[in-house]
Amino acid sequence: MKKMTLMIIKPDSIAAGNAGNILAHLEEAGFEICAMRMLKLSGETAAGFYAEHTGKEFFAPLIEFMTSGPVIVAALKRENAVEELRRVIGATDPAEAKPGTVRDLYAENKTRNAIHASDSPESAERELNFFFSRSELILNQF
Repeated sequence: MKKMTLMIIKPDSIAAGNAGNILAHLEEAGFEICAMRMLKLSGETAAGFYAEHTGKEFFAPLIEFMTSGPVIVAALKRENAVEELRRVIGATDPAEAKPGTVRDLYAENKTRNAIHASDSPESAERELNFFFSRSELILNQF
């Protein structure tokens, strides 16, 4: 059964003009775009989304970066969506990302790493519900 996961094209990718390339890469990898929007995260929204990292050394720089420009959030669907998206985007540090992965192709460094992807089915559910209403997600289940 196909499942959904969340991805965010980060401000660095939008600024570099790589959003379309990244979306095409994901579609070529077999993902269906079920819901998508572009938005500018407020500090409060970004802090809420990354709340699990509150108090960590990288929290404030992460919030500053994620609020520095627009992002694209999308619900993506395919078999083993979480695991497959993590495989397709590559390692967090682009220097360690396999050739041809999103981060190998489009990330600048470990912080400006082009894209976010849910890291577990539980995170995917929470993250999808953070950005999309239940009706938006149910509408796109068929």
